[in-house]
Amino acid sequence: MKTMKVHMENRTSRSYEIHIGEGILDRMAMILAKNRWAGRYVIVTDSRIDSLHGERVQATLEKCDLPCERIVVEPGEAAKEIGTVLTVTEQLTALGADRQTALIALGGGVIGDLTGFAASLYMRGIGVVQVPTTLLAQVDSSIGGKTAVDTKAGKNLLGSFHQPKGVFIDIAFLRTLPDETFRSGLAEVIKYGAIEAPGLLEEMESAAGAGTLRETAFLETIITASCRIKKGIVELDEKDLGLRRILNFGHTVGHAVEAASDYRLSHGEAVAIGMVAAAGIAEQMHHLPAEDAARISAVIRAVGLPIGIPKGMDAGEILARIAMDKKREGRKVPFVLLKKLGVPFVNGGIPEEILRKTLEGMRT
Repeated sequence: MKTMKVHMENRTSRSYEIHIGEGILDRMAMILAKNRWAGRYVIVTDSRIDSLHGERVQATLEKCDLPCERIVVEPGEAAKEIGTVLTVTEQLTALGADRQTALIALGGGVIGDLTGFAASLYMRGIGVVQVPTTLLAQVDSSIGGKTAVDTKAGKNLLGSFHQPKGVFIDIAFLRTLPDETFRSGLAEVIKYGAIEAPGLLEEMESAAGAGTLRETAFLETIITASCRIKKGIVELDEKDLGLRRILNFGHTVGHAVEAASDYRLSHGEAVAIGMVAAAGIAEQMHHLPAEDAARISAVIRAVGLPIGIPKGMDAGEILARIAMDKKREGRKVPFVLLKKLGVPFVNGGIPEEILRKTLEGMRT
């Protein structure tokens, strides 16, 4: 099992470790028992993950004499809303949960965000442990303490920063992951390659060609690399005020496309489209060489993710949703662009005509 520590500035008590390995649930239970972060645990998961893993994870904790219960919500992005948070907190109250209780987020990005947000609110804040079961959550959303739910106006508009007590990444969970969900996680790995480690793009393209994207050794390599990049950025900018904004590469258009599709597109599919858009914008504005923009599209295509906006999706609606992005500053929405692979920067705003032209040109 590999372990790396996220050092939160000036607050040792808020620093935490990321554990990566295959079949590490027993060791996770031992670490929870040793550290005594809570007197009892409540697993929050969705019905699909619960049917696959819920009983086993609960039993693993109980073998180490850790009192544990489960709260199960509906699966999918539709559950990531304030009503589900209230349902979770009401169930916690019914269970008699107190400030010595900690939550375990067992699931993908939706469960991680939802559980973290509920933990940040319940009794003004209780502990949360992230146990991500999807590749996307393992390489990105489980690390860094961002929590949020969606509203009708847009994605992640209500949220908080609430760092976990620990993150346990068990590669074995990925064995039950559908191919579509697995590919969604690859989008975030491509993002890390584009903004920080271009060598990751070569590794992914090679693995896609060789058919080894789901092999354990390759997964451990890309998960470890992604976590190191994410933790390094979070350590320097916890609250998304400066450097951490580069992690939004592809996400400004991506979130808008995802919402405009009524979440029929997965987060990873939408971010893939958003990265192609951001690369195209950077190329049009003479920041990014054409060959680098083409490289990003080629890797995205190689792993089976989309590079175009689906037919029937209205560019005007996408533009309207971009205008409501939570990162907007007045009437301008900053974009993360690239000067070359591995060299991102934050642009103060994109002229609407360039943005519209890019979106219209990406219709499939």
